[in-house]
Amino acid sequence: MKALVTGITIALAASVTAWTMASDEIEAVLRNSFVAKNQATMDRLERDAVQSACSAPRGMPLDNDMLTTLRAERLNSVVLPPDGQYLGDWQRGAEVAGNGRGLQSSDDPTQPNGGNCYACHQLAPDEVAYGTLGPSLTGYGARGQSEAMLQYTWTKLWDTHAYNLCSHMPRFGAQGILTEQQLKDVMAYLLDPASPVNQAAE
Repeated sequence: MKALVTGITIALAASVTAWTMASDEIEAVLRNSFVAKNQATMDRLERDAVQSACSAPRGMPLDNDMLTTLRAERLNSVVLPPDGQYLGDWQRGAEVAGNGRGLQSSDDPTQPNGGNCYACHQLAPDEVAYGTLGPSLTGYGARGQSEAMLQYTWTKLWDTHAYNLCSHMPRFGAQGILTEQQLKDVMAYLLDPASPVNQAAE
């Protein structure tokens, strides 16, 4: 038994060492391959603590205490609307959700970013082009507009890592991708009963 434990420990140590070496090589390749262009600067290669933890190779053990701390930090950093108003205009929210522009080298930085929500989610039931990486949000407004629901939805949009640390969803508020007003408008698109998201398909 002791030999088995020793073997596993050695194998894990070797895999960590191999990953560290590979990670350094990958980092060098990336830095030599990317160039800054317009608003797409080299800062895009810098990873924060969450991104570093979530970039670990599959099977590598991670410190649960560290992950819990990172999640708590993200949750505590969420900025709720100062005026207490969560919902904007659902029609503007539809435009934000359907806009895939923003932050790319070819995009005009003077124009507002989009949320590109349809890349991963179904929203309005009549929309035929949508991704499936994320869950369908059709009928999202059926969840109601309690304070808890409003805060939950806002937090998911502001920084989804507060709930799901290694989510692929952009941190729209935390990273300044969308403005406070845009977030309110997307909130309305999701929750307003008049929004197409909450209408039956024709």
